[in-house]
Amino acid sequence: MIPLSWYMSLSAILFAIGVCGFLTRRNLIMMFLSIELMLNAVNLNMVALSHYLDSMRGQVFTFFIITVAAAEAAIGLGIAITLYRSRKTVHVDEVNQLKG
Repeated sequence: MIPLSWYMSLSAILFAIGVCGFLTRRNLIMMFLSIELMLNAVNLNMVALSHYLDSMRGQVFTFFIITVAAAEAAIGLGIAITLYRSRKTVHVDEVNQLKG
């Protein structure tokens, strides 16, 4: 049986990779992928703790997180497509449409 600390370590590594990817990449698609990686790290953490504590709460909560992530991906992809159609780029640095 794999100890809980290994799951927590893997989750922390995935979350750190997601944070680094979000902060260093300027491509909107890569930023959304980094957010998804962070959400999946949280899901792994929830499922591992749920299994360790012998409770279904973490696994049920994970389904809600997956639902929110799917909605976020759909909305984000729609925004990225609209941004590309209007500005011909998906780089965040080149988009200054919301500046006052």
